[in-house]
Amino acid sequence: MISPKSYEEMASYLETDGKVVFFFTANWCPDCQFIYPVMPEIEAENPEFTFVRVDRDDFMEVAQRWNIFGIPSFVVTENGKEIGRLVNKLRKTKAEINSFLAGLK
Repeated sequence: MISPKSYEEMASYLETDGKVVFFFTANWCPDCQFIYPVMPEIEAENPEFTFVRVDRDDFMEVAQRWNIFGIPSFVVTENGKEIGRLVNKLRKTKAEINSFLAGLK
């Protein structure tokens, strides 16, 4: 999973061809801690997506602009355009995330 270090690097993933999953998270978030252990499996099961982990605290401006009001949250883009979002304040399970991504394949 890619973790951008700057707004410029974050923007570069919006220009990437293909499907990009922006995983909004924060280290202090207990629901994020719950999903971290299975994220490698989710990535392996969805190889057609590029996964980008976005620390909400480091990229607050992006989170606000994209209306990320709860974490963990997922926004998927394809060729720079949003094609789906799983954004709410609820804990997500591996099955929920895989089902969401399957609907975008």
